[in-house]
Amino acid sequence: MLLWASLLVLAPLSRQFATAPKPVISLHPPWTTVFKGETVNLTCNGFHFYAPEKIKWYFGNYRKKQETKGNTLEVHESGEFRCQAQGSPLSNSVRLTFSTGFLILQAPHSVFEGDTLVLRCQRRGKEKLIAVKYIWNGKILYNSSKRLDFFIPRASLNNSGNYQCIGSCDKIHVSKSNSKVIKIQELFPYPKLKVTTSQPTEGNSVNLSCETHLHPERLDTPLHFIFFRDSRVILSGWNNSSELQIPIIWREDSGLYGCGVETVTHSIRKHSPLLQISVQRIPVSQVSMETNPPGGHAVEGEILVLVCFMVEGTGITTFSWHREDTKESLGRKIQRSQRAELQISVIKKSDAGQYYCTADNSYGPIRSAVVNVIVKETSGNRSSPITAGTAGGTLSILLLAIILLFFYRCWRKSGDCLQEREAGSPPSPDPGESSHSIRPAQVELQLLCGNVQRKEEDLVYSDIQTIQSGEANTSGILPKHKLFFSLLSIPACLNHLL
Repeated sequence: MLLWASLLVLAPLSRQFATAPKPVISLHPPWTTVFKGETVNLTCNGFHFYAPEKIKWYFGNYRKKQETKGNTLEVHESGEFRCQAQGSPLSNSVRLTFSTGFLILQAPHSVFEGDTLVLRCQRRGKEKLIAVKYIWNGKILYNSSKRLDFFIPRASLNNSGNYQCIGSCDKIHVSKSNSKVIKIQELFPYPKLKVTTSQPTEGNSVNLSCETHLHPERLDTPLHFIFFRDSRVILSGWNNSSELQIPIIWREDSGLYGCGVETVTHSIRKHSPLLQISVQRIPVSQVSMETNPPGGHAVEGEILVLVCFMVEGTGITTFSWHREDTKESLGRKIQRSQRAELQISVIKKSDAGQYYCTADNSYGPIRSAVVNVIVKETSGNRSSPITAGTAGGTLSILLLAIILLFFYRCWRKSGDCLQEREAGSPPSPDPGESSHSIRPAQVELQLLCGNVQRKEEDLVYSDIQTIQSGEANTSGILPKHKLFFSLLSIPACLNHLL
């Protein structure tokens, strides 16, 4: 009745500090069973406070209470002990046994999976054991005369059970220890994989989280996490993050997903159950086609681009282009996009016709409306003769200008190179010229460079007509000057200049 009353008193305290971490009691030496007359030091360890600090200790069926200035309590009697720091809940209980027997089995207070479990068979007095046997659930687990302690390097939950030891000081005297139940505690439970949705839409992001928790006594144990798909595809390497985001998920990413958790010392590793994620694809819809140049108006010899796009649809899509009137397939592209282009490098007059495109992301092709393409003939082909004639006329004018420039420079360099020649017959005036009109100047220029003489028949005449400004023209006929140049005198003039 008193125990029940004590628990009722402690219950409100437990509820008050339920959210704060519990203190943890450690033992030195680490054994929960010792011989009568020995001492065990209990230390109240907290994750949010540091010694020295006043600690409350509860023992003797929680009826006795003792307060210590530090966080350590010396114990000499059997019993259950709990501690409490200021602002914390009560710790879990620790039971100590001070034995009066001749042989005891010593084991630590709490053992977690992944820890090294140490068992020690101890005899009272100075006489030492020469051989020991360790028994687990009635079966001989270990038998040795060389090493008296027994070790399980990485304890697991399966190592829990009833342990006992048998020791001998000689071949005659054999002693059996007390029986002790050892429960290996779970460091953290198997993780569970949580996802934002198990049926995400293709192209969206998905968040994964690997959920587990450490035992309150081992909250400072570092853990690493890993995510995988179909037990083969590693989505992330081992790291300290329990969450993972897949920025864009596609239908081919569908599969069985899982996560793993392990201690940084690799002593414990656990995997979650597999979770099926089925990525949903949006079918293609509202396919249309446009051209560039727009409106289906192409120019012969230039580039025509056929653009196929869809309003809805996700995933890898197969785009294809066709000509309606000839039933011809022009090409196709496979890509993860809602838009694709096909280019016709040089469009011909015969390419005029009706075109359309289709898009298919595994639900069947969806066809666009037909676009009529009109090919216009280029204007460059019709204007080519005019261009050639213009170029020829320009070349003739250029040659004439060069000849005139040459003679002009020759005349400026040599004062006697050109002189007026009165003998000889200039060309007669054109028929029909008026006799009372202004008489054009008729000049015959003879190249007289050095002693070079030219015969009359060697002369070549060029008739140049110029309009003389400021003169009256009553006859309506343009006045003209005729200059006669001896082109055959060019070599002689060159010799004279050189």
